[in-house]
Amino acid sequence: MSQITTENSAIDEVVGGYQLSALDRCDSCGAQAYVRATLASGELLFCAHHAKEVRAKIEPIALEWLDESARLLEDA
Repeated sequence: MSQITTENSAIDEVVGGYQLSALDRCDSCGAQAYVRATLASGELLFCAHHAKEVRAKIEPIALEWLDESARLLEDA
């Protein structure tokens, strides 16, 4: 799996290679985003709640569906 190099790459390595951070916010409600849907027209970010609501409609047309919501269950 190739990883895109960004200025956050050092941070990604520290937190286990996650692509979404606390700075990424849900486009629906502003909560922390744990899902990124990449569409031909751009990206949408969702919290776990809103991702679950729209997944059936958006995932089939998405180029990529990145779901990091399992992070919510990790021990701190």
